[in-house]
Formats: sequence, structure tokens, C-alpha cells
Amino acid sequence: MTKIRVLILALVSVLVSCKKQKGTDVTPEKNDIEEPISQQFYSGNIKKDTILMNLTIKGNQILSGKLIYNFYEKDKNEGTLIGELKGDTLLAEYTFMSEGISSVRQVVFLKKGNTYVEGYGDVVEKASGKVIFKDRKQLKFDGKSILYREKFHSKPL
Repeated sequence: MTKIRVLILALVSVLVSCKKQKGTDVTPEKNDIEEPISQQFYSGNIKKDTILMNLTIKGNQILSGKLIYNFYEKDKNEGTLIGELKGDTLLAEYTFMSEGISSVRQVVFLKKGNTYVEGYGDVVEKASGKVIFKDRKQLKFDGKSILYREKFHSKPL
């Protein structure tokens, strides 16, 4: 009888230890998985003006970006983008130089397929000097400034 008890106790011990080992397996959580970094380049022509945008994106964050407005017969605006993607909307701060003066303004682009459409609306200047949209819900994405994704871009911005 004691041999049977010892055998049952050994069998139960083996089963319990197997269950514990299964429970200790480490499965990566969503936060532990490294998100890929993507490089994206967009460009658009509006009459004789050109807009170029280069983005380095990881998840929903714009790690770095460059935005250039090259206006015909006007000074070029060239600067950096820092921001995030919220669904299909790119919301960023654009820090740029124009006519030798550094400025910061909010920019918003709506993603539509392989394009970004720039949003326009009423703006206000904060005490810090940064220009932001008065009401982002009132922005117009009328398609005047459409940036198309380039698959291959040989020169960095």
C-alpha cells in the first residue's frame, strides 16, 4: 500500500512541476516587442511650389522628420518635424528657418492611402511664439497641398 502511495505522490509531484514550468515560460508582452523603424519620403508640387517631407517613424512617434517648402520666387522654409501619428492624422511641431528667423508652428497632415494632405485653418500665436491651430476640428483638408509617397529617393533631405 505504501508503494502505491509513494507512486501516486511521485506522479502528482511530476504533474505539479510540469504545470509550474509551463507557467514560467516567458511570453513577450506587447510592450516588449520592438517596433520597426520606417523611413518615408513624400513630395508634392503645387503650381510652381514644391513641398518635401522626410519622416523617420517608430510606432506612432515621429522620431525625426524634415519638411521643406520651396515657394516659387519666395524664401524657402526648411526645418524639422517632431510629433506623432494619431490614427490617420500626423500632428507635429515644425521648427524652421525663414528669412534668417527661427519659427515654430503646428502642422497637421491627413493620411489618405499613399498620400498626406496638409490641413489649413485659423491660427493663434502663443506667448512662447509658437503658432498653433485655433481649433483642429475646424481644419480644412481641401487637397491643395498633397504629398505623394516616393518609393525610392536617392538624396536625403
